[in-house]
Amino acid sequence: MPRIIPIRELKNTASISKYVNESNEPVFVTKNGYGSMVLMSIEVYEREFARNQAIELINESIREMKQSGELTDGPMFIQEMKAKYGK
Repeated sequence: MPRIIPIRELKNTASISKYVNESNEPVFVTKNGYGSMVLMSIEVYEREFARNQAIELINESIREMKQSGELTDGPMFIQEMKAKYGK
């Protein structure tokens, strides 16, 4: 479950850093009762960044398939690559 803290709790950096790194969950920081920022470990950031990049590539591929109207099934693709690259 995500942790939500008021901005004044950022004074306790060691405790927050420990929680963020051990829980592998983001910490949501509020200011005057509204969302202000999100703290997360490098590991979580890199995982989410890679996930978002993969989603973007998949969505781009789907758009290209819809625009071109050309689809090749798996076995046909492998056959074409073997013919093109000789393996």
